[in-house]
Amino acid sequence: MSTTAYPFNEGGYTLYFDPCCPYAQRAARALNAAKVPYSIEKIDLENKPSWYHLVNPQLKVPALRTPDGTIFIESLVIAEYVADQFPEAHLLPSDAIERAQLRLFIDLFGKKFFPNIFKILDSTDKENENKFKQALLDGISDIGKELEIQWSRRSGKGGPFWNGDKWGYVEIVLSSFIGNLVPLKHCTGFIVPDTEEFASFNRWRKAIEVAPGFLEIKPDDKLLINAYERYIAAVPK
Repeated sequence: MSTTAYPFNEGGYTLYFDPCCPYAQRAARALNAAKVPYSIEKIDLENKPSWYHLVNPQLKVPALRTPDGTIFIESLVIAEYVADQFPEAHLLPSDAIERAQLRLFIDLFGKKFFPNIFKILDSTDKENENKFKQALLDGISDIGKELEIQWSRRSGKGGPFWNGDKWGYVEIVLSSFIGNLVPLKHCTGFIVPDTEEFASFNRWRKAIEVAPGFLEIKPDDKLLINAYERYIAAVPK
C-alpha cells in the first residue's frame, strides 16, 4: 500500500468507502459482483482525512482509484465503469432496449425514493414529516408498478429481482437504499404497508434483504440507526 500523498493500493484498485454511505455500498457491490479484487480505505465522513481532497476534491464517497491511477467519483459512474471494464461479469444486459428499461427504472427510483427519505429526516414539524412520508409511499407505489411491468417482460421472468430470480445490476445499484428503511422506521416510524398496493415492492425488498449480494456489504443496523440519529440531531430546529 503506497502512502505517497494519499494511501492507495499500488497496481490495484482502491475504493474509498464509508460503510454507512449507500452510494459507497453501491460501488462495493459492483466490484464484488464483477469479482474485482480491491483494497478499501475507510473514510470517516464526519472526520475526513486531511489528504482526502487529493482523492476527491468534493470530499464525498465513494471514489475508486484504478491501477493506472485514474480516479472515478460518483457511484453510478463507478458501477458503469465496472460493468464496461469487466464485460465477462455480464452486469449489464447486452440488449439495448433492456439496458434502456433498466436505466429508466434506476432514474425513477432515484427521483422517488431516497430524496424523500432526506425530506422526512429534514422535517422540523409533523405536518411536513407526514407530507413527505406520503410522498415516499406514493413513490414506492410507482416503483412497484414498474416492477410489475418488468416482471411481465421476457427479461423479468416473473421476479422477484429485476431479472427474475437473478440478483443483477438494478439490485447492485439500488439495494443499499432499501437497507435505509430499517433506520428510517426506527427514527421516524415510517413503514411500507403490507397491502396489495405495495405487494410488488415488498416482494422485491424481501428478496433483496436475504440476498448474499446485499448481506455481504450491509452495515450493522445499529450503525445506520446511529448515523440517522446524528443526522436528525444536526437538523436546524
